Amino acid sequence: QGAEVLFSVDCTKLKDSFLPEKRDFDCIYFNFPHCGRKAGVVKNRELLAHFFQSSAEVLTEKGEVHVALCNGQGGTPADQPRREWHNSWQIVAVAAGAGFILSRVHPFKAETIRGYKCTGYRSQDKAFRVEGALNHVFTRSTPLAHFKPTSCETELENRKVSFQVPQVLVDKINRGFLELNSNHPVRTVKEKLTAELSEAFPLQNTDRCLPLLHRGHLSGGCHSSVFWIIPSSEESPSTEEMSHGLANAALFSHADFCRDRDKNAWVNVQEKCRFSKEYYLRPSLLPYAQAIIQRGAFVPGTLYVLSGPVFRKCRISPYSMPVFHEMVFVCAVKRGTENSCIQMLANTVKTSIHSLHQTVSSFKLNISLQEATSFETTELNDFAAFEDQLSKIQYFICVELDTSDSREKGFCVGIVRTAHDELVSSELAVVFASLNLDLLAMLICGISDWRMLWTPDTRFLHQFPRGELRLFQSFSLYPPSYVHDVSFW
Repeated sequence: QGAEVLFSVDCTKLKDSFLPEKRDFDCIYFNFPHCGRKAGVVKNRELLAHFFQSSAEVLTEKGEVHVALCNGQGGTPADQPRREWHNSWQIVAVAAGAGFILSRVHPFKAETIRGYKCTGYRSQDKAFRVEGALNHVFTRSTPLAHFKPTSCETELENRKVSFQVPQVLVDKINRGFLELNSNHPVRTVKEKLTAELSEAFPLQNTDRCLPLLHRGHLSGGCHSSVFWIIPSSEESPSTEEMSHGLANAALFSHADFCRDRDKNAWVNVQEKCRFSKEYYLRPSLLPYAQAIIQRGAFVPGTLYVLSGPVFRKCRISPYSMPVFHEMVFVCAVKRGTENSCIQMLANTVKTSIHSLHQTVSSFKLNISLQEATSFETTELNDFAAFEDQLSKIQYFICVELDTSDSREKGFCVGIVRTAHDELVSSELAVVFASLNLDLLAMLICGISDWRMLWTPDTRFLHQFPRGELRLFQSFSLYPPSYVHDVSFW
């Protein structure tokens, strides 16, 4: 049938058996590998490790490696019953050493493989037991990225400036998730929420090129939570003059001093680096919404929408991120009707989120509105810290997962509030709302780690066709997880 058959192929040296032009394979199968005789698990692990290393040299970028093992050998949760880890072949771990991830597991059925014949033990009549055997399908993992220092250009006070991007944000700046040609789930959530809200309010998108850098007053508790930036157009000391302790001339958080090498003495930052505390990566879009109201460029009763990435230092967890896409709504209404507007806006957002979730999944997601006095969490305080200059919070939009893990159960995904009276005239009041689009996309689509939203892996984006939200299917199964108690004596 046109296939080429080779004998005496060493599975640990595959490239030696093929000419260079024939080394790109889409699929490599190894059914029931074994060192022979009564080799123990350690020797068979070594065999698999060498096999995966060898396969990596001859497999295409999107190729697959299939390995069939007897029940219990793999050491994954798919094995029933599951062996102790030390007594298994630890197939996920040894494959990871060659840059592979386990993407699928399914029962091995010899009858479905055309031409496959189980010859039995050492070609004798004694049958080789394949009951409960599993086929493990591996694909390449994305290589560990090493990001070089990056500068970014932005508009600032009617002129273009560049600045050094903080290292933690190098791969997350200017990704264009909300652009018109994007099919990222964050954009889809934004578009669907906008469509739902437009049925309840006259709505106008005011998205435009908002500057990444902000300049203005910050409340005292926020200084350590923003990324301080030195624009290149400012007259600033060279990086050689900065202290090694600052690590990056573009970042100032808790640093109070910088090194003056010429004098070999510490000089106060307020004198030499005073400009460094004037600019910071925007931690929220609410100041821009506030500016719309202050300019008077609005129509009362119309809901104005802004969206874009914002940046905040935080303690990173699966659901906590230093950068996320914020969606802000702002509406001016007749004074005396602001409370009903708040209630209506909060209920409409709540209903819209519930409607989006129902189209994607059947698992339970509790969405509630809670007043400021009845809801207190660390995450909530972090979320609201940058808007406290506008007014007292009226409602939190909270999402509760139906999960056994109490550590990751409830989340604040949005805030609805009124603004200070002096923002507009005596006849009008202003209502603001802020939503975390990234967190919403994760909860609606069942994405368990925010880093997956930012992966360049095409296996993520291909799961979300343009304008559609779907339940995310992980392409990396059963990665080893370790939980340790650490004691210091």
